Amino acid sequence: MLSSSHPVGPVLAAALPVLIAALAGAMIPLQAGANAALGRALGHPLWATLVSLLVSLAVVVVLMLALRVGPPGAGWASGPSWMWIGGAVGVFYLTAALMLAPRLGASGFIAAVVAGQMLASLWMDHAGLAGFAVRELTAPRLGGALLIVLGVVAMQWSGPARVGAALD
Repeated sequence: MLSSSHPVGPVLAAALPVLIAALAGAMIPLQAGANAALGRALGHPLWATLVSLLVSLAVVVVLMLALRVGPPGAGWASGPSWMWIGGAVGVFYLTAALMLAPRLGASGFIAAVVAGQMLASLWMDHAGLAGFAVRELTAPRLGGALLIVLGVVAMQWSGPARVGAALD
């Protein structure tokens, strides 16, 4: 990543990671819609989850070969036992997304995901879980999370959904 002494300047060096994260976040509704369509085409959400993960595996293998990534270090054997849960969480998220995004809509689903992420993140920061630095649960942080939850409520129950299948 860029450092504050990078020739493009400290503002871009600080903004670039946020922009890349926003771009990654902007891809999540597309992923949810694509996986939902895959689930319909394959006849079951778990088939879509499996195919999606196999495609992910293929892409990662190609990237690792292209970037000449060496074998993993010995840290995989000595790390905390909870580090292996990421794959299971990924399966849960993918399956939930492909089943719920069509029902909630892209914005409703993502708003609920963000609310869940924010509430879990506050708890994880407060308790220092998963290697995160401890951050106090302050009134402004709790208020920000409450605004996100209220946003989910407003987005989900703001009016009836219209059925549309522009990409089917």
